[in-house]
Amino acid sequence: MFFDIIIETFGWSRGAVGAAVSIQRLEGGMISPFIGTVINRYGTRRVMSFGVAVTGLSFILMSRVQTLWQFYLVIVLLTIGMSFGTFIVLVVTVSNWFSRNRARALGVLMATSGLGGLTVPLLSGFVDTFGWREVLFAIGVGFWIVGFPAMLLMRQFPEDYGMRPDGDPAEDEVDADGAPIAAGAVAGTGKRYRMPSMPRVTTKQVLRMRFFWQLALVSSFGQFASASNITHIDALDEAGLSVRLAAFAFGAVALGDLSGRLIVAGWGDRLNKRIVLASALGIEGVGILAIGLVNADLFGLSFGVSPLPLYSIAFGLGFGLSVPIRLALLADYFGRESYGNVLGLTSSINAIFGAFGAAFAGFMFDITDTYRIAFTVMAILLFISVPMTLALESQQRFAARNRFQRAKLKA
Repeated sequence: MFFDIIIETFGWSRGAVGAAVSIQRLEGGMISPFIGTVINRYGTRRVMSFGVAVTGLSFILMSRVQTLWQFYLVIVLLTIGMSFGTFIVLVVTVSNWFSRNRARALGVLMATSGLGGLTVPLLSGFVDTFGWREVLFAIGVGFWIVGFPAMLLMRQFPEDYGMRPDGDPAEDEVDADGAPIAAGAVAGTGKRYRMPSMPRVTTKQVLRMRFFWQLALVSSFGQFASASNITHIDALDEAGLSVRLAAFAFGAVALGDLSGRLIVAGWGDRLNKRIVLASALGIEGVGILAIGLVNADLFGLSFGVSPLPLYSIAFGLGFGLSVPIRLALLADYFGRESYGNVLGLTSSINAIFGAFGAAFAGFMFDITDTYRIAFTVMAILLFISVPMTLALESQQRFAARNRFQRAKLKA
């Protein structure tokens, strides 16, 4: 929303401003692999406090930009703040505190973040009333007001406080001499310890795993397609829809997105996560294919606006389902001790694909004067990802394979 207003204010080209989106995603991808390591070294609270401080400052500085180089500089700073203060930090922390109910917890977390999309009309009204600079300044201050108190409530591992994931009661442990000690405490030291659900794996070990690359590629196809959403209103306008109808259809995607996240929150832990993820990617593929068929003439058939509801429902629902279930699936396989590191690596690969998703759609439009071909390619990639997801090895086989490899290395 703010990008369009900034373009109108300064008269910058859409290409120049759109490049900032690519910079943001590429930079986020470069930072992501290190966030898990930083969290393990400094703790969730310190990392989040740094991220919150930088993010709030970035919004305030954004409200004062006057030149394009200042805009790019603030985008770089904002990406650093958001990387260390929001997504990965929150997801890792929630995953540490839940095991059996991990999909439910992540679904709720993602649903609350999805509610942010519903505030766009409210922000638009504030911008019309007060101006975009004043609104951005208020967002920066508001981020501090909300973020710093939230940071004080963050706890990295339940074992550090004598508890277990999912609120399970603490069990008595036995020290080397057979004497019982309280769960979460190291006998004779008064210090806390963490009980890992799975042995920690190094970055080198992760990068050698076929499962990791298979899942990273599958999720990257999803990111490649979902990143095209910034072109959807233009695509609907190019298809001949009125601005009001295009905006309504695009806004309805947020409701489908929220519905998908709530579905995972309710039933994600009871279902096979691989099947849910595969279904989500297929549904998203149907949605992006539908937007390419709006007012299209194909094989003598005129589709008109009939694909529009399918786009709004399927694209939003598929994306909403895929985000929390993918995060939960990753944690189930790699365990809490390695989760931050693996999530950072996966996010880095996803970011590379996401950075080029919108650029690919725009590039194809420049060549063919339509977005339809780009959306068709994205739909095909999503459909290919369905069997790739179903072919992921089971969690039991994955764990057995890694136990065998570790035993082989020790022998």
